[in-house]
Amino acid sequence: MTKQLIVNLPVASLEASRAFFGGLGFEFDPDFSDENGTSMLVNGDAFVLLLARPFFAGFSPGGVADPAGGAETIVSIGVESREEVDRMVDAAIAGGATVHDKGAVDDGSMYSRSFADLDGHLWEILHMDASATP
Repeated sequence: MTKQLIVNLPVASLEASRAFFGGLGFEFDPDFSDENGTSMLVNGDAFVLLLARPFFAGFSPGGVADPAGGAETIVSIGVESREEVDRMVDAAIAGGATVHDKGAVDDGSMYSRSFADLDGHLWEILHMDASATP
């Protein structure tokens, strides 16, 4: 049985978030995009729904967390190479993201870098090299 992963994130500006993540190379599904949100394609089985904060609030009886006050989640995306990690994170920073304070992590088998997006959500881009695992 195939399972899909769908992450829902509240954003202050759909237009700004769409431009930001588009600058990282992500595409959006126009069939699942409107004034309330947009579906960002990660791969065939993983999507991130970027939802306008007021719309997102309708699904959250406890309110909407402010990521500036603390992490509600860390979204990690595995990519095919260390160079792709650097390309995506450098593009995120150029697009207005802030560097997550832990910097690059390189333990030989895994290389990762992190950033906070325009809304303060934490993202980790990583490459795992199974051949380098002891």
